[in-house]
Amino acid sequence: MNKHWKRGMFLTSVVLVAGILGCSKDTANLEDEDPEGEITLNYFSADMHSQWDNMDSPVSQKVKEETGVTINGEFDVNGGDQKISLMAASGDYPDLITPKGNAGTLVDAGALIDLTDLIEEHAPNLKKIYGDYFDRLKWSNEDESIYILPTSEVDHTYWEPGTGFLLQHDVVKELGYPEIRTVDDFENAIREYKENNPTIDGQPTVGLSLLADDWRIMISTTNPAFFATGAPDDGEFYIDPDTYEAKFHYRRAEEKEYFRWLNHMNDEGLLDPESFVQKYDQYLAKISSGRVLGLIDADWQIGEAQRSLREAGKPERMHGMYPVTLTEEFKHHNFQDTGYLGGWGIGITVDCENPVRAIKFLDYLASEEGQILQNWGIEGEHYTLEDGKRVISDEQMEERNNNANHSKQTGIGVLRGLAPVYGNGVEDSTGQTFTIASPEQIKDSYTDVEKEVLDAYGAELWKDIYPQEDEFPVKPWGAAYNMAVPAGSNLELVMQRCLDIMKRKVPEAILASPEDYDKVWDEFQDELLAAGAEEAEQEYTELIKNRIELWGAE
Repeated sequence: MNKHWKRGMFLTSVVLVAGILGCSKDTANLEDEDPEGEITLNYFSADMHSQWDNMDSPVSQKVKEETGVTINGEFDVNGGDQKISLMAASGDYPDLITPKGNAGTLVDAGALIDLTDLIEEHAPNLKKIYGDYFDRLKWSNEDESIYILPTSEVDHTYWEPGTGFLLQHDVVKELGYPEIRTVDDFENAIREYKENNPTIDGQPTVGLSLLADDWRIMISTTNPAFFATGAPDDGEFYIDPDTYEAKFHYRRAEEKEYFRWLNHMNDEGLLDPESFVQKYDQYLAKISSGRVLGLIDADWQIGEAQRSLREAGKPERMHGMYPVTLTEEFKHHNFQDTGYLGGWGIGITVDCENPVRAIKFLDYLASEEGQILQNWGIEGEHYTLEDGKRVISDEQMEERNNNANHSKQTGIGVLRGLAPVYGNGVEDSTGQTFTIASPEQIKDSYTDVEKEVLDAYGAELWKDIYPQEDEFPVKPWGAAYNMAVPAGSNLELVMQRCLDIMKRKVPEAILASPEDYDKVWDEFQDELLAAGAEEAEQEYTELIKNRIELWGAE
């Protein structure tokens, strides 16, 4: 899941990380800055938000009514790097901000306030939701301030895979449900179906399409190499689980062979020739047309296209997600437990004139009432109470599953990324789960075609065909991709140089003639070394070890 630089992460359905910009310049006078009445907080998120409702939806209106706060949101389609650097240079910040991997830039610029006292004095719901994970909010071993409130799910049970190799349901149906375990299986299924069906709805059939649009190259092109070679996604680095030594993951010999397979797919004419030039919207439109057989991607990145196919009445053109690896010796690590993830989330800036109201707003979202609103909606409008239990009607569930703009229209889930949330399986004070997701509800949300495919593979959920959590140890460092790298440091500079090299050389290697692949790959490795990769790996190793010490995870 790296939107890092992800990823992760990673996130599911409409949950999109959001950030609210800035508050108070003097934390010593916080008690005096809690006026009554309605206020507007400017908010910047390094993530795009296709369902942002401008707080005009019923649920968002309810939140405004309860808190007196309106969020004026800005969402960056380019990952926030440039915009946040400009903010740090100018010293001009919004009230609230979700910087993703750029929190270090803001901390070094003195842009974020320490939230420790605000939480203690004004945020009982935030204290409750973080609970035993509070130490994971500390910035570093040297600075134990809380600048960022992580927004990932607390005590989350994953019932669906977030990433994998995706095949259209009609492919496996037509081929008699072949085993889809290795890249060879995946390739053979695409080849055979494409030969039998050179066009779909009058358009040329696309075998495998990848996405390399800016940072999204990591989600669809490079980070899948982790999973395909038996490793978890840790951003740009592979972390040795025994020594904690970090290594740029595309310097591993195993990944060279994975990318060689992509080179082979291109040589066979099975790779979309537009993979490395298409923009994200073009990629989604292509998938939505129903003519793309295979994908390697995260669920959140292609979710909009899947919903579009469903809305268009093409359930057979939707995709199933499979735990494909390079060979059978590897296990797909999608469900390896990271423990609770500190790191990425939302901060309050020094330009926020009322940090008390800001923290109280975030605290409301973390409250039981706020969590129910963001998951279930408004009683009597989006669900009813029957014998004290929340019940969603079939009609409402149909809307949730099939209306691509359901969140924007209702407000359900729109604000979830602004505060921590309870994960699947966590129960509220009535003994009912905060989220609506349960294995039964997930199964009910599947189309008949999807149920038919899963049944053919002896599964009820897509998770059933993946290696399970108990097959892996918990990662004591969490997910490395959401660990802050010191802004302006040599490590940050080298990481950016290596990232730039990767964005150029990986597509070149994949598109090279097979006889030139080794030559291009060797050039890639030499450029990484010349850019300082080994020194950066040593420095990153120290960061990993420091995080493990800070979290007391070993």
